[in-house]
Amino acid sequence: METWIIIASAIVFIIWRMKPAKGIKAISTEQLKGILKDHDKVFVDVRTPSEYRARNIRIFKNIPLGSDFSKLPKDKELVVICQSGMRSAQACKQLKKLGYENVTNVRGGMSAWRG
Repeated sequence: METWIIIASAIVFIIWRMKPAKGIKAISTEQLKGILKDHDKVFVDVRTPSEYRARNIRIFKNIPLGSDFSKLPKDKELVVICQSGMRSAQACKQLKKLGYENVTNVRGGMSAWRG
C-alpha cells in the first residue's frame, strides 16, 4: 500500500512540474520558425555555453539557466529555448517571478529543432 502512495505521489509531482506556469505561452519549433524575424521579440537560449557552441540558432542569445535575467527588456516578448524544453520552462517561471509579462517557452527545444 505504501509503495502505491509513493508511486502516485511521484507521478503527481512529475505532472505538476511539467505543466506550464500561468501566463507562460508555449510554442512548437515549427511555430518558432515563423517568428524568428520578429524584432519585437528577444530570443534567449538557457543551455550551457558548450551546448550553445555545439549547435544553436543564431538569433538566440546564450544566457544559461541560473544567470541574472533581470537585464532583459521587460517591454518585449521573451522567447526561451533549451535542449528539451525543461530548463527553458524553469527559466520562464523565473522570468515570471521577476515580473516579466510576455514569456514564451519553445516546446521540445533544440532536440525538436529542424532548422
